[in-house]
Amino acid sequence: MNETGRPQDYPLSNPRADRVRKVAQLAGRPARLKRSEFLAEGPQAVREALVLHGKRIAAGERGIVYEVYATEACLDRHPELEELAEGTSAHLATDEVIAAMADTVTPQGIVAVCGFVDVSLEQVLDAGPRLIAILCQVRDPGNAGTVLRAADAAGADAVILTGSSVDIYNPKAVRSTAGSLFHLPIVLGADATEVAARCKERGIGVLAADGYGDLNLDRLQDENAGRRSGASAAESVYALEEPTAWLFGNEAQGLAEDEIALADHRVAVPVYGSAESLNLGTAATVCLYASARAQQAS
Repeated sequence: MNETGRPQDYPLSNPRADRVRKVAQLAGRPARLKRSEFLAEGPQAVREALVLHGKRIAAGERGIVYEVYATEACLDRHPELEELAEGTSAHLATDEVIAAMADTVTPQGIVAVCGFVDVSLEQVLDAGPRLIAILCQVRDPGNAGTVLRAADAAGADAVILTGSSVDIYNPKAVRSTAGSLFHLPIVLGADATEVAARCKERGIGVLAADGYGDLNLDRLQDENAGRRSGASAAESVYALEEPTAWLFGNEAQGLAEDEIALADHRVAVPVYGSAESLNLGTAATVCLYASARAQQAS
């Protein structure tokens, strides 16, 4: 930062500079894996990355934001980003440089180089989670990001991606999370069988979101509401207020039979109209909010 509070007097202006190319390489998986770094783009994602960075530094841990590049126009629109970026390697850059670094067609004037934020399965389970989303063979980065964002909004404690799922550090996936990537623990490369077994050992029920499921989500919610009001003393097949891990499957094929077999129950989201089914993001949102509502009410 200079005396005016801005990162430096003269912005980076050469889009072909080595520093610029090095940042741009993070759009590719090989560079991300080699350096354990990824790119956050846009004010929302960078803001949330910097907030998490500050919390970790305050806790005596290593920060996650290594470099920030921004245009003056972006900082004028979002002055809070300057304060949040203090203590990081922050640089002014021209629009052309940001465009060369970013993965998007129309960059928003700021990018940040971040360190990987995923954690181990053990860390997640040791924290006593009550709501987990498990993504099995989810290949589309936009879908993965949407489910992660929904899980964050529903107050889930973690999102777990199996080894065959998309790289959550893919720029499109990062953008799709709208900053939620920096809000809750993420486990990557997990084995679905191991995750289900470890959840059950900890008393966490495992539900498979399956359009052909024998249980109806509406029925489970009605039974839950009945128990809360005292209108029904009948014991339901599954109590949504209990700690739960939801299995969500591939966008096209859904959950494989061996993945469904890992669950305690198969649960269908009812479709009342003429649509054949719900897309992954919508189904995951409905299921996670059903559990969240039951858990909050209890």
